[in-house]
Amino acid sequence: MGRLFDTWMGTKYPDGGVEPLPVLEVRGALLALGGPDARFRVRNALPGERADLVAECRVPEVCLTLKTRMLFVPSKREVRALDEQWEERSQEHSRGQYGRGPATMVYKKWEFRRGADGRRHRVETFRFDTRDVKNPLRDTVLAAGWTWRGVLRKL
Repeated sequence: MGRLFDTWMGTKYPDGGVEPLPVLEVRGALLALGGPDARFRVRNALPGERADLVAECRVPEVCLTLKTRMLFVPSKREVRALDEQWEERSQEHSRGQYGRGPATMVYKKWEFRRGADGRRHRVETFRFDTRDVKNPLRDTVLAAGWTWRGVLRKL
């Protein structure tokens, strides 16, 4: 049951032979990911977030907010990650949607345009994949020789 749950939660282990870096270097590498070209930012966690670092991504095109809270466990050389997402609804009487745990979603927007042949064609005008946020975080942790452990509850 443990391996199946690890797979479902997105837990990944570093390749064998990778020397684990100190916690401060892993932290620095994660903070460096949220640069001006990135769609997300990585910041120090606030006291109420119960984490060490938080990666945040806001996607106004689809009214989506993604947050990954990361807690370092130096004794086990692992980063525990809790994913959260909020989707706001545009209708007056519907509530937004909140989710926690691993979720791979691809958001798309389409519109119809007339092509050169005079016919209407459906054209993709927007695309966002949640893996664009999650993969760089996870890959940085694995490259540092640490384990990336997905969790559902408190960190």
